[in-house]
Order: sequence, then structure tokens, then C-alpha cells
Amino acid sequence: QVQLTEQGGGSVQAGGSLKLSCVATAYSLSHACIAWFRQAPGKQREGVAGIDGRGVTSYADSVKGRFTISKDNAKSTLYLRMNNLKPDDTAMYYCATGASWRCSNGDARACTYWGLGTQVTVSS
Repeated sequence: QVQLTEQGGGSVQAGGSLKLSCVATAYSLSHACIAWFRQAPGKQREGVAGIDGRGVTSYADSVKGRFTISKDNAKSTLYLRMNNLKPDDTAMYYCATGASWRCSNGDARACTYWGLGTQVTVSS
């Protein structure tokens, strides 16, 4: 059974850093489109960053320059390094994957598998 498990969430003060990871089981990330999404209470789920099947990365404008997405295919692990965190980065962060490039470009509808999420809280 395919599973995605996020780790690394926590509480941090504004300006701090966190690194999230997502381990995929029974699933290869080698050619898949993979991404990070986030959702704050009362707000719509939004794409944060993604890597398409050819290794091309994409970022939401709000995190570009602060966040870095990467993956280790051999370890079936996706990462998100978050620097200079801001209070509006507070959200539940989810990893997701699918066959379509749209999944890695912020379209949650195109993602097939989802993790349960990890909470990131940034205080001012």
C-alpha cells in the first residue's frame, strides 16, 4: 500500500528555519511529480513547491527564495528546507505525488497520493 509520511514540523519563531521530509513507501519518486502543499485553518489548500517528472522545480511566489525543495530517489524521500519563516507560513504541510505535472505545479486535484500532514507554526 502506498504511504506518504511527513516529518519535521514544529514551532519556530519568525526568521527561523525548519526542514520537512516525506518518506514514500511502496512507491517510486524517480519519475513521479511530487510536491508540498499547505493549508491553514479556514483557507484553501495551496501549492508550495514541486518537482516534476523531469526534475524541474517550481515554487509559489510567497516562498520563492526562502524555501528549497529536493528529493532523494534512492531513499524515496522528499524534502522541504524552509528558511526565514514568517507567521503566515503557519499551516499544515502535506506532501503529495501523482503522474501529472500539474500535481507538482500547485494543482491539488492532480495529485493521487497524500500524506497526513505535519504542522508548522511560526510565531511573531
